[in-house]
Amino acid sequence: MPGLHPARVGLPRGPERTSSRGAGPHGLQARLNGSSGLLHGLPPAPAHNVGMIIQSLLDTDLYKFTMMQAVLHQYPGAIVQYRFKCRTPGIDLARYIDQINAEIDHLCSLRFSAEELEYMRRLRFVKPDFVDFLGLFHLDRKYITLRPSSTVPGEIELDITGPWLHTIMFEVPLLAIINEVWFRNTTTPDFAEGERRLQAKTALLRDTPGFANCRIADYGSRRRYSRQWHGTMLPMLRDALGPQFVGTSNVHFARLYGMTPHGTMAHEYLQAFQALGPRLRDSQVAALESWAREYRGDLGIALSDVVGLEAFLRDFDTYFCKLFDGVRHDSGDPFTWGDRMLAHFKANRTDPTSKILVFSDGLNIEKVMQLFDYFRGRCQVAFGVGTHLTNDLGPTPLNIVIKMVRCNGQPVAKLSDSPGKSMCDDPGYLAYLRQVFELK
Repeated sequence: MPGLHPARVGLPRGPERTSSRGAGPHGLQARLNGSSGLLHGLPPAPAHNVGMIIQSLLDTDLYKFTMMQAVLHQYPGAIVQYRFKCRTPGIDLARYIDQINAEIDHLCSLRFSAEELEYMRRLRFVKPDFVDFLGLFHLDRKYITLRPSSTVPGEIELDITGPWLHTIMFEVPLLAIINEVWFRNTTTPDFAEGERRLQAKTALLRDTPGFANCRIADYGSRRRYSRQWHGTMLPMLRDALGPQFVGTSNVHFARLYGMTPHGTMAHEYLQAFQALGPRLRDSQVAALESWAREYRGDLGIALSDVVGLEAFLRDFDTYFCKLFDGVRHDSGDPFTWGDRMLAHFKANRTDPTSKILVFSDGLNIEKVMQLFDYFRGRCQVAFGVGTHLTNDLGPTPLNIVIKMVRCNGQPVAKLSDSPGKSMCDDPGYLAYLRQVFELK
């Protein structure tokens, strides 16, 4: 898309890569066996369940690191609680709880390698003291409680409680673990079908006239079918799309493949400010100002749906419109949302064509192309595609989440623009939050 490049959206540039545009993979099994040389750092055997699932602490999304750095510098003493929820009915995860526990134990044994720390140090927005902290960091098992549900047969209760600084990195690898444990026990992988589907998606985007500037990134770490498949499909995606593929949210694979890592902030960052000191009504403004203090205009994509779009637009004034590079959509109708955001930029004397709308809510390639066409010439657009890329081999993906529910002993919540996405165990607080932000 015109003008969209890593420097504009607050992302580090990856090393220059050459690719055979449209050439596609030279045999899926060769890639899974490692004979193509693409799967450095991955188990070479094609077996579905060989090895532990998480092999690197970098195997997570970039925004976990960018938020973690801000927490280290501004709120190192905050205490938070996260809770797991499986939104897909009828899923019996409890029978695999021993396997999940074993994977968590392994996750908590990992440390950053010298090479990984050096990679982080080269990212322009990462500060030296944060890398020094990562050199001492590990995930601590004592902050996790996992047990079968006492009320719903087959469900699990997963709770993470502890210092925000020391628990923020649990979410993505835990979701990846639960996903992969489920699929390795309940499905037989059909990698050939996954390759066929991926080729059809890339061909649609690559070969349709008028979409050469429509570019996508992979946002699929947390709900991927498996680590093996994730590591296999990323080079396939890059080779098939060329410059239409701009990178991945996964820092581990970005490092291995010389791709650009993508990400800024997640909902939890703004949620936490509901309990970090400012008036509740000022919490969203305080979070955005905190982000600006940490990154001084870099990593400038704001998340718009923590307390709904109406409240966001009231808080996202002319100062923020001019300061931030753009905004990210993650719930509600994306076309209506985009129209309202562009009108808001205009009303705040900001040229919409200089701003980026980032779409990341349940996208597939068809929806990406519809959105690109709808906003063509009106602004810059970027797309993060997740499950549709990393977990489309035939079996139905799980809808699982881990959300922050408390900070410093007080409830926090997300009031999503999509029904069913909100998660809070305190209905009284939800009602109060709606009242404070004047939501219906």
